[in-house]
Amino acid sequence: MLIPCPQCGPRDIREFTCKGHETYMHRPSPAAPPEAWDDHLHNRDNPAGPTREMWHHVAGCGAWLVVERNTVTHAVTGAMLAREVAR
Repeated sequence: MLIPCPQCGPRDIREFTCKGHETYMHRPSPAAPPEAWDDHLHNRDNPAGPTREMWHHVAGCGAWLVVERNTVTHAVTGAMLAREVAR
């Protein structure tokens, strides 16, 4: 499987580490109650089909990416720098 790194081009999946669903980028405020943090950390949808995940390009440029991938077919349909998504 190839991941299209925006900085390095298409790279083998072995250069990356998957770090979870992209909703991890959208944290509650530091003042949020414990229930909000519990929900953020422990309750996730587990979709069958298209999803967006956080990937770290460990063996390459070191960039954090949001990768669009189908969890059924494992087809990667796109990737963008996480810092551009967080804006």
